[in-house]
Amino acid sequence: LQTPFLSLPLQAKMSRPVQARRLEGIDKNIWVEFVKLAATYSKVNLGQGFPDFPAPEFLQEALKRALGGGNHMLHQYTRAFGHPPLVTALAQLFEKVLGRELDPMTNVMVTVGAYQALFCCFQAFVDEGDEVIIIEPFFDCYEPMVKMAGGTPVFVPLRPKAPKDGKLMSSADWQLDPAELASKFSERTKAIVLNSPNNPLGKVFSRGELELIAELCVEHDVLCVSDEVYEWLVYDRRELTRIASLPGMWDRTVIIGSAGKTFSATGWKVGWTVGPDRLLRHVRTVHQNSVYHCATIAQEAVAQGFQRELTLFGKPESYFVQLPRALQQKRDLLIQSLVDVGMKPIVPEGTYFLVADISEFKSDVPEVPNSDEPYDYRFTKWMMKNKGLAAIPLSAFYSEAHKNNYTNFIRFCFAKEESTLKAANDILQKWKKEKTSS
Repeated sequence: LQTPFLSLPLQAKMSRPVQARRLEGIDKNIWVEFVKLAATYSKVNLGQGFPDFPAPEFLQEALKRALGGGNHMLHQYTRAFGHPPLVTALAQLFEKVLGRELDPMTNVMVTVGAYQALFCCFQAFVDEGDEVIIIEPFFDCYEPMVKMAGGTPVFVPLRPKAPKDGKLMSSADWQLDPAELASKFSERTKAIVLNSPNNPLGKVFSRGELELIAELCVEHDVLCVSDEVYEWLVYDRRELTRIASLPGMWDRTVIIGSAGKTFSATGWKVGWTVGPDRLLRHVRTVHQNSVYHCATIAQEAVAQGFQRELTLFGKPESYFVQLPRALQQKRDLLIQSLVDVGMKPIVPEGTYFLVADISEFKSDVPEVPNSDEPYDYRFTKWMMKNKGLAAIPLSAFYSEAHKNNYTNFIRFCFAKEESTLKAANDILQKWKKEKTSS
């Protein structure tokens, strides 16, 4: 007799939906599409945000010591919430910058990059129906992560104000409207996401701007997720004010950081959260029930890197001093190249990135029939395919409701070797000659 199991059709397909509702509408990702395009067409990739220069030699040596130093336990599990030497070094560093005593075991948690730290925060704090305020332009993962947690993103844009003196616009010229920001807070607001220095714009929020945000957070009893991954990359002698240091904010803020950005080693995927135990205990619960543990070897090497920097803190030999000086020079090289070809760069106060206005190039880029793609997407794809230079459209960093207002800008990454920036300049100079001769 044939069993019921064997009588089932061999090609039987599931009829019920397999996709969880929390994934609806968030399947597209700018990086999947544009990284593939850049790999296919570009000769020079100034799109994705990673350095093409090496991590500092002292960090490479630390990794070699961790791998071959004879401590075989560095190849095994370490403490789930952070390798003890690393959380200790991070606590000591943040004691300096925040001016408060920290417990490395309860005030610091190590994550698989800042990306996982963000995910853990949204999962730990956001419930169905909660609103999370996101300042635009924003790093693109904030919106889908809030939605996956069941929350509702509420967007408030930085609004550009053209400088009166005819100089290049600065990222500081993009500002929050205080009344508009205040109007976004309500009894449903659970958190606000702050990214300073900001990706993609390079804006470093002023103390006055942070005090405004802090006052609203305290008034409405709102949490702050403070993404500070570019904390050491601040230019033109500006200083970074940390919102957790303002009155009333330590108890409601989780700081997020990244060894990838701090030590130019983005592939190591070592990040962290810093904050009060009353918040981090919930972040730890998400962490222990997702990745549970981060790579021990990488944590050990990063710990040694921080131990070095603690001894050199504030001194000229510190990597935290040397790296922003080097990147500021690279920033200025790219600014000059873009100005020469007719783009209008927005001078960033921090980060790896600068945004440029491409309004003057609309005649260069052919219309695509039956396409609803915004101009910055079409321009960037055309530039990759026809000029060999990769960048990222700025409207990718905006909500659906606001992206059509910001389609005349693209984002470049200048955290590159000088030879890479020279190759980009060569492309731009050739482009300039073609425009002049036509």
